[in-house]
Amino acid sequence: MQQKATNITWHDGEVTKTHREGLLKQQGVILWFTGLSGSGKSTITVALEQALYQHGHASYRLDGDNIRHGLNKDLGFSPEDRTENIRRIGEVAKLMMDAGLVVMTSFISPYRADRDLARSLVAPGEFLEIYVKCSLEKCEERDPKGLYKKARAGEIPEFTGISAPYEEPEEPELVLDTATLSVDEAVQTILEYLKQHNYIH
Repeated sequence: MQQKATNITWHDGEVTKTHREGLLKQQGVILWFTGLSGSGKSTITVALEQALYQHGHASYRLDGDNIRHGLNKDLGFSPEDRTENIRRIGEVAKLMMDAGLVVMTSFISPYRADRDLARSLVAPGEFLEIYVKCSLEKCEERDPKGLYKKARAGEIPEFTGISAPYEEPEEPELVLDTATLSVDEAVQTILEYLKQHNYIH
């Protein structure tokens, strides 16, 4: 995105990300959950946030619906608005990660280019793409918000999986198949990955 503001200067502080990570005894990282509506992204991140808290880790969850109530309430679901939605979330997640937090983003984020842009905002190893994999049929069967039914009836235009595309991740750090994994198993899989790669101790 083009820089519109002029006469601005970046001001570094004297407390660095490394300092903050040392204080928190963890590594700041973005866990970018992507998948179809109904795949289990929000359910898993809510449970993961609770598990991290119980283990003494500082984290924050950015949820798609929640963000659209405030920061992104001016955006709809056109391809352009979806791109801007993810761009803003990427920038917010970067700031929170720089604060030393384990940041969880729970967004459909259907386009690979948008997810790649979010990844490019941070250094290698600071962005973990987690594909919450679930078939369209299974997601539609669950339909926790009744959105697929509305989309099939033509009441929701540009609905991912029905009238708008979803581009599966090609090389995610983790794949969670929620057709076979329980929420607890998914959370344990993520925690084990974070421990093995020294994001948390």
